[in-house]
Amino acid sequence: MVDARAVPEWADSEVPDETLDPQGVSRRNLIRGAGLLGAGFAVGMPGTASATAAGGTSYGSGNDPALVYLVGDHHVHSRYSHDAKYDFGQLALRGSQFGLDWMAFTEHANFGHADKGAEAERQEILKARAENPRMLIFQGLEWYIPAAEHGTVLVAPGPNEAELLRRFEREWDGKLTGRADSTPANEEHAVKALRWLADQKRAGFVDDVLVFANHPMRLGIDAPHELRGWRDAVAGVCVGMEGAPGSQGDAEPAWVAFRGATNAQRGEYVNAPRADSFAGYPADAYRTYGGFDWATATVGGLWDAMLAEGKLFSITSNSDNHRTIWDTWRDGVFPPGENFDSLGWKPSPTDSGTPQPGSDFWPGQFSRTHVGVERYGYLDVMAGLRSGRVWVDHGQLVDGIDVRLVPAGSRESHRGTTLGGRLSVHRGERLELRITVTSATRPNFHGLLPRLAHLDVIRGVVTGKPADPDGWKAPDTRVFDQVDVSKRTGTYTVRIPLGRAERSHYVRVRGSDGRRNGPGYLGRAIDPSGPIQHPTNDGDPWLDTWLYTNPIFVDVHR
Repeated sequence: MVDARAVPEWADSEVPDETLDPQGVSRRNLIRGAGLLGAGFAVGMPGTASATAAGGTSYGSGNDPALVYLVGDHHVHSRYSHDAKYDFGQLALRGSQFGLDWMAFTEHANFGHADKGAEAERQEILKARAENPRMLIFQGLEWYIPAAEHGTVLVAPGPNEAELLRRFEREWDGKLTGRADSTPANEEHAVKALRWLADQKRAGFVDDVLVFANHPMRLGIDAPHELRGWRDAVAGVCVGMEGAPGSQGDAEPAWVAFRGATNAQRGEYVNAPRADSFAGYPADAYRTYGGFDWATATVGGLWDAMLAEGKLFSITSNSDNHRTIWDTWRDGVFPPGENFDSLGWKPSPTDSGTPQPGSDFWPGQFSRTHVGVERYGYLDVMAGLRSGRVWVDHGQLVDGIDVRLVPAGSRESHRGTTLGGRLSVHRGERLELRITVTSATRPNFHGLLPRLAHLDVIRGVVTGKPADPDGWKAPDTRVFDQVDVSKRTGTYTVRIPLGRAERSHYVRVRGSDGRRNGPGYLGRAIDPSGPIQHPTNDGDPWLDTWLYTNPIFVDVHR
């Protein structure tokens, strides 16, 4: 029998409505009609798969089921990373307070972590899971990708989760194996690493494993051909990238003034091209736009160029929490003669009473990744990530969004092909996009009531494999329609006629609070009201919030 406490309070029918906080009430109302409250929503113990996770449900059939979107963060650091400081309990508590249903501890690869930290961390993970039964807590790794940037390695819970990460660090990490330089041999090593992970899943050593490229444009060293190579190395392992980096508090004006910063940018995107950067990226690629990575924020840019191949590549948004702004906790002090590599971790932090250096928000406080599932379980979250049933937002911009692609005139109100799916149609068939929004019903974690100002429907033609694997433009992608929703509240549905389907294509949705926008990076004709850069040292993240959804593909046949 499944314990009802294995689901979040908002999904537990035994918890009275009046005891929930406003966020919990809103989330319960979103799923009440779908019949997904209570113990029947829970899968069970870690490692237990539902039919959805095991591949028993086909998505993109035009009749996708109602989904519950779980809020999570796949990129969090604890004192088991050399440059972070918090205990697992602190982070789990904060994640719970800020509404997370799932989170992943992704410690930096290091010799100390591989030798001692990974296994010691597993014991902390097991304790955190026991103390937080209503949250799914993953153990992962931040991989130094050979010849490239960092990546999240996310592993399904099980007896070998720590051992897989330890072996992976030793054999495949760019820093630990001396393969950081941008050479063809090192790039191939990264591809082999992804295949090795797939082999471990195939052999049953772990139940599942996923990889995401982290902060891809921060240093400009993730070339387009590398991102494509990771995606194509083996199906279903490297399934996406961070659409927005963490460190979103770096340029918050009051924090900038307090610490006397001189070059603060959201996401800590403060770099310039260097010798090993991809020469084809413009200097602007090293900044964020509305807090999002240039590769994602540019309509017709790198993300769209990858989607235009007709292949899914998901985006996420995460805290990358190391050190929270305005937080007063200071690093623990190592015993005499010890250091991170000798122990495999750092001592617990202590409260100094005064703000300490930092650039991050707590997990769930600002950045959220929403994953669509039918059941509440680890493998279901991973299946949702792999299938692209994902949307992301900043600042709790909306309470919920559901996107469905349907034949024009369809009377099915809650069916259709949803995020990450593929709809097969005959040429000339008319289509309609239905976007159901539940506007924010409560102040966000900065005390502001968010208001969605407009929704943008972005459409791109599927053109297949690019002639240049380092191409980063999708010239047939643009904003198809923009809808002013600034006066709409509650739950409402926007219907966008897409016309006749003549060529295979995809559609995705973007939304904004409308406070900061301008012509997109590739021009007004492509994107009339897109995200823009903020001035140095003046990037209040709470006054420039956006949401993005993953695409839905349309395969057109004669």
